[in-house]
Amino acid sequence: MNRSIDALLGLADDALRTLFARPVATRETPKAATPDGPLDERDRREAGALMRVNHVGEVCAQALYTAQAATTRDPALRTHFLEASREETDHLAWTRQRLRELGARPSLLNPLWYGGAFGLGLVAGRAGDALSLGFVAETEQQVEAHLDSHLGRLPPGDHASRAIVTQMKLDEARHAAHAWSAGAAELPGPVRGMMRLASRVMTTVAHRI
Repeated sequence: MNRSIDALLGLADDALRTLFARPVATRETPKAATPDGPLDERDRREAGALMRVNHVGEVCAQALYTAQAATTRDPALRTHFLEASREETDHLAWTRQRLRELGARPSLLNPLWYGGAFGLGLVAGRAGDALSLGFVAETEQQVEAHLDSHLGRLPPGDHASRAIVTQMKLDEARHAAHAWSAGAAELPGPVRGMMRLASRVMTTVAHRI
């Protein structure tokens, strides 16, 4: 009983830290080789909206990995999820810092995004380790494609945001590769399609709210 309470308190602490505490990166924020060019108000708003979407993605990543680490019975896999979560904390810190620099705010719906992603992580974790890893691999591949699209949408003068997104894209590709090498099973087509639809809804809403 005490273990269950401790576990629930730990999960609640993780959620509160992700949503309300200032994240601390273990790696320095990626730096652009070229200083930022001039950004007018329209460029700044668009860059801020895109980085808000990326910040939401990192909030969701924290929820997913936390839920999957809580449900697996494999200690090695739990360690894998927790290590990936710690690296995603870098992304959370980088995107949060860039939002401040751009004068933009995080999504007002972050608690909703976290709760939804946590629920998906629980479902994936309870489906078994192979499918849970498959969920990670598919998620990271979709995030990688989404980040690649942002590289083309960021204002030309916003080199600072582009450097962050480029490093995030490299990290997400590595996470997907690690999931495949750890024994991920490919998800059914309808599940992948539903994930893409959910991602499209999230990115569209988070771009504005």
